[in-house]
Amino acid sequence: MKLAAFLLVFLLTLPAFAQPGLQVPASLTKALEQVKPENLRAHVAYLADDQLRGRAPGSPGYQLAVDYVTGQFKALGVLPAGEQGTYIQTLRLRRAFVQPGARFRLREGKAAPQALRAGQDFVLYPNPAQARVALQAPLVFAGYGISAPEQGYDDYEGLDVEGKVVVIVRGAPSSFPSTIAAASQSVLTLLQTAQRHGAAGVLLAPARLNPKASLPQLEKGVCSVLGPDGRVATSGSYVPGGLHFLASISAATFQRLLGTALDSSRVLPAIRAGRPASAALRGVVDLAFQSRYQDFDSYNVAGKIAGSDPTYSADYVAHTAHLDHLGVGTPVQGDSIYNGAHDNASGVAAVLEMARVYSQLKERPKRSLLFVLFTGEELGLLGSAYFAAHPTVPNGSIVADLNCDMPTLLAPLLSIVPLGAGHSTLAEPVAQAAAHLGISVEADPEPEQNRFIRSDQFSFVTQGIPALHVKYGNKTADGLNNLSAQVQSWRAATYHQPQDDINGRFDFEAGRKYVQLYTLISYQVAQAPQRPRWNKGDFFGQRYGE
Repeated sequence: MKLAAFLLVFLLTLPAFAQPGLQVPASLTKALEQVKPENLRAHVAYLADDQLRGRAPGSPGYQLAVDYVTGQFKALGVLPAGEQGTYIQTLRLRRAFVQPGARFRLREGKAAPQALRAGQDFVLYPNPAQARVALQAPLVFAGYGISAPEQGYDDYEGLDVEGKVVVIVRGAPSSFPSTIAAASQSVLTLLQTAQRHGAAGVLLAPARLNPKASLPQLEKGVCSVLGPDGRVATSGSYVPGGLHFLASISAATFQRLLGTALDSSRVLPAIRAGRPASAALRGVVDLAFQSRYQDFDSYNVAGKIAGSDPTYSADYVAHTAHLDHLGVGTPVQGDSIYNGAHDNASGVAAVLEMARVYSQLKERPKRSLLFVLFTGEELGLLGSAYFAAHPTVPNGSIVADLNCDMPTLLAPLLSIVPLGAGHSTLAEPVAQAAAHLGISVEADPEPEQNRFIRSDQFSFVTQGIPALHVKYGNKTADGLNNLSAQVQSWRAATYHQPQDDINGRFDFEAGRKYVQLYTLISYQVAQAPQRPRWNKGDFFGQRYGE
């Protein structure tokens, strides 16, 4: 697998002249030339205006964003692709909170139970489906909580966790490639694996056992999506079945739970080296808590342009971005509106301009084009997860997802990193489109950031659909090739801050090129005789593609 990854990166980073030429129809070339930076700026300026109050799901400001996108689709002649002939898909969101007074005690042998302190020793996640939870259960240590036979590693092999509370330390074996490591240790994957093995609860310890590491702040609640039947349909912190609770624990609590049964100085290096060290522990958890709920509606927005081929038009190439942001929050430098201009008004603007390009074509591509703007990305990829599992187009008809999340339009777009392309045949249209525009393709300079699983494209991956998210590369016009460092500096001061507004640093000419690149990628996918496929033996294809 490592050799294949190396060869992929080598091929993707070949100079443009080494790539076979991409034949672009004259009508598409003309439409691409008419992409206007000022249109992108106008979209961002509206969506990031103070009157939208940060576009928090369920707020009047988010509704203004929904109305704006819907109006743009109508003006472009993009057809409704939502529910019941509309442009929207309604999501019933549930914000859940843990009520004060939760009990969390540890008992070992015949000793008196020891109470753990909420907010210091542990933080409980609310249960969005079960308002009252009470249980007593023995503890087991399950290493990283990973079951990945594809990688030759399984923390659960030979471990009895039926009806027990699983203690997990965040991380993955050092031999795991970065995207596989990230996917394997996502909270939802850990919960699904534990539930599949019959666990009653999960306790998550921090990766590096830093005694100063802070626990999650959940005072604002944790959101899930309810299905039409009123049951939890999508959540990042809950799975249905016998798994009753999730909690994060401090490094000190983790050591306390291991007790004398295991020595962390031995087991942690072992699992890091790929040698499972799972074992039963001696303690018993005595836990009880209550959850309260606030339910409200929010919306995904979806439009479509029909393909030209009678057979292929039943397939859809999805172009996606998240419409929501953080709303109004703690003031920073006197400003409390988190406008989200880069994150992700710029991505929405790109999708709208791709729709404009396709709306101008007299000869449409064979496959249909789907344009979807999601709610709830900032709440845990909720809108995309619900849409991917419950699409408003026929199940199985989406062949690929091209996601635009914070293009980070700070400088000329001279190189790109196509996150996720290396797992499927999407790598080829990426390379072809980039070469056509004279853009270099680079390997991810920040694999430790796990960006491939942290945005909406991963919701499609978990449904078996090849997907990608193109981010900036490192190349700069002055030859210093330090754009990644520039972006990190910008992120430190601006990302998820009120200062991410239209008055900040923008290069809308880079946005123009970004739209052209994505459109050329999607056009190839829409025209190709075959659907995109997972690479042979690929982890995501094996796990989700079947």
